[in-house]
Order: sequence, then C-alpha cells, then structure tokens
Amino acid sequence: MAAIRVCKMRVSAKLLIVAAACLLPLSVAAAASVSIDDVVEETFPEFSISPPTPTMLTVCHGFGCRYRAEVELTSADRAKLTQILAAGRTSAAAERRAIAAAGAWFDRRIASAAGTQHHVARAGMSHMFDEGQFDCIDTSRNTTGLLLVLEELKLLRYHDVDVPVARGYLLDGSTTPHVTAVLSERKAGQKWAVDAWTRSYGQAPEIMPLEQWQSSD
Repeated sequence: MAAIRVCKMRVSAKLLIVAAACLLPLSVAAAASVSIDDVVEETFPEFSISPPTPTMLTVCHGFGCRYRAEVELTSADRAKLTQILAAGRTSAAAERRAIAAAGAWFDRRIASAAGTQHHVARAGMSHMFDEGQFDCIDTSRNTTGLLLVLEELKLLRYHDVDVPVARGYLLDGSTTPHVTAVLSERKAGQKWAVDAWTRSYGQAPEIMPLEQWQSSD
C-alpha cells in the first residue's frame, strides 16, 4: 500500500489503522448543533480514553495517542483556569483570546506528566512515536479535553465545544489529512478551529475560522 500523509508527514501503511480511526469519522464538518455527549462519543472512544472531568483528564502523546498520561486537575488548577477565562467575559473575541491563553497554560501544565517540555510545532516523520511529541491526533483530543473541562466548569459564555473536524484525504495522498479541535460561537454560529499541533511548547494554539482552517495546508 502506498504511503499516506497525516499531519503533513508521509506515513507508511502501518499507520493506516491509527489514521483511519481518527480521521474517517471526523472527515465531514461538525454538525450545526451537537451535545456534549456527541463530542465525547466522536473524540475519545476509539482509543479507549475516559472523558475528561474537572478533576482528571487523559493526555495523549507520542503520535496516535500511543502514550497516555493521567493528569489530575487540582483546585489550584481550576482557580487558574477561572482566572484566565475571566479576561474573556466581555465578548466572543475576548473569550477566544482567553481560551488561547488557557491552551498555552495547559500545555505547560501537562508537560511534566507527559514529558513533552520539548515538543515542537508541526511534529512530523522525524518525531514519529517520540514520547515527548504530539501529532494532530494527540493535540485534537487534548485540546478538546481542555475545552470540555472549561465548559463543565461553566467558564465558556460565548462558545460551545464542538466535534473535532478533519480536512484532506486519507487514501489518495493528494492532500494533507489533519484534524483540529473546534468551538462553535453561540450567537453567530461561527465555528472556530483550535489547533495546537502548529505550536511548540508553551505557545497558544492557533484559533481561526473553521472554513479558513479547512482551506489551509
């Protein structure tokens, strides 16, 4: 079988099962309205990951969720997230900036448990199965987990967590498959990609309109 591309890297047929498990169910843009149960069902079961809670979540790392780290969220962590999201109370745009800041904090927070202090942006073939790196399968699940925690803590005023979305084609290799976490803006209905794979350690995830993300490479 010919090589395919996942997260901008050429991947042998050995990864076809991993890529298919992640990307095929997510290859169509998220529905107009989804529930938290929908998000959980579309994001975590294929790798037997427990859904996140305000006190515990599973961090995927090492490509394709090959490695997992259980991270306990303490009362101090929840207070920090509350403090960060307070800066987003005034508008949907402000909330997205606060979510980006929370993503940067979260990346630093999980690093000691997952050993990802030196992860790079857009980790590709040379980092495959490196325990300290993330591919887009890892980051889309980790970011969705964080967003669900924010929602469960009632820290999101202007957005709902949506089902992760993929772009590209898995089998023909003509375009680059990639997957991202997604937010849906409540009032405007605009969907936003929240993509941490393009960022290195401690940096905020990229947040952009989903349609812009879907046409990127």
